[in-house]
Amino acid sequence: MLSGSLTGERTAMAIYKSGAYLTQSQDAAFDAEHEPGGAVPHSGIYRCMGCGREVVAEESRKLPPQNHHEHSSAQGKIRWRMIVYADHKPK
Repeated sequence: MLSGSLTGERTAMAIYKSGAYLTQSQDAAFDAEHEPGGAVPHSGIYRCMGCGREVVAEESRKLPPQNHHEHSSAQGKIRWRMIVYADHKPK
């Protein structure tokens, strides 16, 4: 578990230590929003656009269901967006 200083205040994206393992992309796959319980198109980290909760999701499986967590009316409905793509191709 990460220390409280890292998890206390949420930032704009998932926390990481070394940017050497990340590559920025403008691919449209990062813009698509997905419904709770929907099929995962790409393995990676998905963020709820209403509350900022992040989950790891595996391709061809399902995103967390509607009852995974609750939202206030101000947060709107639960909708998942991929923020980090997990590349499973051998290097």
